Amino acid sequence: MDTSVVAFAAQKFAKLELFTVAFENSPALDLKYAKLMAKLLKMNHTIHVFGDTEMQSAINDVIKVLKLFDPMDVRNSVAAYVALSVAKENGIKGVMTGDGLDELLGGYSWLVNLNEQELKDNLSSMWRVMQFTSLPMAESLGMVSKPPFIDPEFRAFAYGLDTKLMIREEHGKIWGKWIMRKAYEGLLPDEIVWRKKTPLEFGSGTTIFPQVFSEKVSDSYFQEKVKKYREADQVTIRDKEHLFYYEIFRSHFGVPSEVFKDAEGKQCPHCKAIGGNMKSKFCKVCGAYPI
Repeated sequence: MDTSVVAFAAQKFAKLELFTVAFENSPALDLKYAKLMAKLLKMNHTIHVFGDTEMQSAINDVIKVLKLFDPMDVRNSVAAYVALSVAKENGIKGVMTGDGLDELLGGYSWLVNLNEQELKDNLSSMWRVMQFTSLPMAESLGMVSKPPFIDPEFRAFAYGLDTKLMIREEHGKIWGKWIMRKAYEGLLPDEIVWRKKTPLEFGSGTTIFPQVFSEKVSDSYFQEKVKKYREADQVTIRDKEHLFYYEIFRSHFGVPSEVFKDAEGKQCPHCKAIGGNMKSKFCKVCGAYPI
C-alpha cells in the first residue's frame, strides 16, 4: 500500500516510471499489485526478473554499502538495490519509495496486539533508531532517494497522532496504518488499501534466499566455517545464508569486534560488534535478536 499511495499522490504532479523487481522462480507477491497500480495510473511499468548472478553481485554491493550481514536486512535491501540499479540503467536519477510509513503509523503486525502504553513505547523506540537502506544505496549509485513519509512535516504529523488512529479494527480485523488506509479507501483498489502488511522480501521473492544458500553451501564447509568464525572471530553463524553474507562482510571490513568499537555503545553477544546503533533489541550488524 505504501508505495501505491506515493505513486497515486505524485502522479498528479509529474510523469512517473514504475519499477518492480522479482527474484526468478520465486513467489514474488508484489507483482500482481504493482501491475494493478500501473494499469490504474496508466504508468510505464518496468518489471525486472533477476537471477543468481545478479543476486550475488547485488548482495556483495549491499553488504559493502550497508556494512552489515543481517540476513533480513540483506534480503530486503537486495530487492531495493536491484530496483535502483534498473532505474539507473533506464536513465532515472531520483526515486521515491514508501519507506517510513510502517514505522510512523504502526504498520508492523507485531504492534497490533500491544496495549496502548506498550504501543507508544515501542513506537517511540522505533522512531529513535529507524534507518532506511534505500538512502545510502541510492547514494552509492549516484542517485537520490526521496521517501515522502520521512519528510519532517509528515513525521511531525505522525508523532502527534493518537495511536487509536494508527491501529484500529475494520472489517472484523485489526489493521496497522488505519488512518492511511481509510484516507485512500475508494481512491485505490480495496485489495491494495486493505492488503495485509508484507515485507519486501516476500513481495520480491528474496525470501527464498535461505533455501538457495542451503543448496549452494555444503554441510561440511558450513560446519568447518561455523567453528572457525566462532573461535577466531567470536561470531555466531546461524545458518548457511548467514555464513555467505558474513564471509562477504569479512572480506570487505574484517572482524565485527574490530570494525565496530564505539566505547559508549552496546555490545552484541553474537558478533561482538559495539556500536551506538545498538539501541534496539536486535543487532543491526548480524541481525541477532534479542540482545
